[in-house]
Amino acid sequence: MSQDEYTYAISDLFGPDVAVTLTVPRAPRVGGLLAVGTGVASVTPSMVELIHRNSHLVADQVVDVSRREFLVPCKPVAVNAADAACADKFLTTVGRRLFRRSLSEAERASMVMIAGESAERLKDFYAGLSFTLAGMISSPQFMFLKEIREPDPHSPGRMRLTGYAKAQRLSLFFWDSVPDEQLLRAAENGDLHTARGVAQQVDRLVMSPRLERGVRAFFSDMLAFETFADVAKDAVIYPAFTQAAVAEAKEQALRMISNHIVAERGDYRDLFTSRKTFLTPSLAILMGIAAPAPGWSKYEVPQDSQRVGLLSQVGFTSLYAHPGRSSPTRRGKAIRELVLCQKVPDPPANVDFSGFEDTRGKMNTARDRLTAHATNPVCAGCHKITDPMGLALENFDGAGQFRTTEGDAAIDPSGTLDGIAFNTPAGLGKALHDSPAVTSCLVSRLYSFAVGKAPGVNEKDYLEKLKAQFANAGYRVPDLMRMISNDDAFFRSASEPTTVTAKAP
Repeated sequence: MSQDEYTYAISDLFGPDVAVTLTVPRAPRVGGLLAVGTGVASVTPSMVELIHRNSHLVADQVVDVSRREFLVPCKPVAVNAADAACADKFLTTVGRRLFRRSLSEAERASMVMIAGESAERLKDFYAGLSFTLAGMISSPQFMFLKEIREPDPHSPGRMRLTGYAKAQRLSLFFWDSVPDEQLLRAAENGDLHTARGVAQQVDRLVMSPRLERGVRAFFSDMLAFETFADVAKDAVIYPAFTQAAVAEAKEQALRMISNHIVAERGDYRDLFTSRKTFLTPSLAILMGIAAPAPGWSKYEVPQDSQRVGLLSQVGFTSLYAHPGRSSPTRRGKAIRELVLCQKVPDPPANVDFSGFEDTRGKMNTARDRLTAHATNPVCAGCHKITDPMGLALENFDGAGQFRTTEGDAAIDPSGTLDGIAFNTPAGLGKALHDSPAVTSCLVSRLYSFAVGKAPGVNEKDYLEKLKAQFANAGYRVPDLMRMISNDDAFFRSASEPTTVTAKAP
């Protein structure tokens, strides 16, 4: 599980006030996504120890006197002794949600026995329950997102995901968490093996308030927001960019995305031109505007402002910059790779960066200093596809603060995107809004995120059909999620060779 998947699962099962101290390590980024890399993630012995420690912390909170009345559906005959009937009732119910399937009779018997033996030894029914629950929470059955296959009765010789595996895939995609009871019942009844049954559950998942979590999870992954954890700025150069500002800059971007995509059901492309965002007092300082009331406030950028669209917000501009200065190359590379799905080669090992890093030389602006790279044959190939976009964001310094000059020189924010010229940050947003590569990238990434693998070469026609359907639906992401999950391709195993026949819109 990812960090958020784990945290949401515990919250959905036991309540949002149950504290989680476990920090799940990042999976490797594969095919542009952490969600694909989870298939090759590993667990170290020290991580196993941390998992066990946190599971006991969670379990103790669940059976604590302040919560047991609500979370344990029965009371033991005596609190200082074992009670097999009550333990069975609790562990069977909780185990079904934790393991995303019904427990086998052998599993039930084993867990009830462990709870009973522990209760007798500790002279405390709830302590025995806690010990057993901790083992379940730390079990691979909970921590690892296994996908079980079974023979497909409608296609002899082929395998299919079990109903429970389908329920898990749906809940992770839409809610970034484990299945609820309705989804598990649909799996158990065989409904998820029918197109109608899947469509009914998808409709319910899309309309749930929890959809916001799935959307935030996808865009956090797509835009590599996990690297906010590594952001640090020079406090002398950027005194207003505190550690609190780091978290708020990330949250500002995710609130802007989720509000536009989920609450307003907006056109995805408009994220790059929208003037609607969210503010806190500390972000207002960085943005050079009057501080709002404490907490989060909605804010609409004035028409004469160049801070337009997601990529001009404090989050993106500060994340893809250096600790003490901006970085047109980092920003341009991020746009190419994360928003347009176009790989930028790594720089040669022997590149000389001294000319660019000398901010006190004759070349006053980043544009001037990058000229040395752009005219160097070794560097030109990459810089020509990154810098023209990144330079359009040079009005924002390394902390995302707006400026018109660098040193004593005026900043020139003009640039191009695949032949489209612009001369302002807002112009870059408009060029991205109109670029077919932007929506093509989103479709490919969202499909990969949903199924946990990069698209196969034989899925090209399917993706093209999906892109056309996305356009016909007004580029609305929840509708695209619905299209993906209602197609048979969504339920193919990540390890299974894929042959897809595109369905008509």
